[in-house]
Amino acid sequence: MSNFRKLLIWQKSMSLITKIYISTNHFPKEEIFGLTSQIRRSSISIPSNIAEGFGRESNKEFLRFLSISIGSLFEMQTQLEIAKNIAYLNENEFNNLYEDSREVERMLVSFIKKLKERN
Repeated sequence: MSNFRKLLIWQKSMSLITKIYISTNHFPKEEIFGLTSQIRRSSISIPSNIAEGFGRESNKEFLRFLSISIGSLFEMQTQLEIAKNIAYLNENEFNNLYEDSREVERMLVSFIKKLKERN
């Protein structure tokens, strides 16, 4: 594959960012530099690291960036749970975002496994 934009996992994680921004847009203004920023930054890190790793010269380096993506994904999932617990997200919003994040998680895990098998 010649372009990271063709990776379905990158496309799905980009879609997740859009949903994250829409959902966090109604968080309290005092959270703009707190939880809102944290959730957005961790979600942005997911496809950013996929793209950066794709541009590296080896599968080993790519795997390292995919691992960072998973860490950012878990961070974002935790922050979404916090937002739900303090009623910034309702149950339905949380469930939709969480399920989308779980789909990206499964795709990342599968992709990493396939890359490791090639080494």
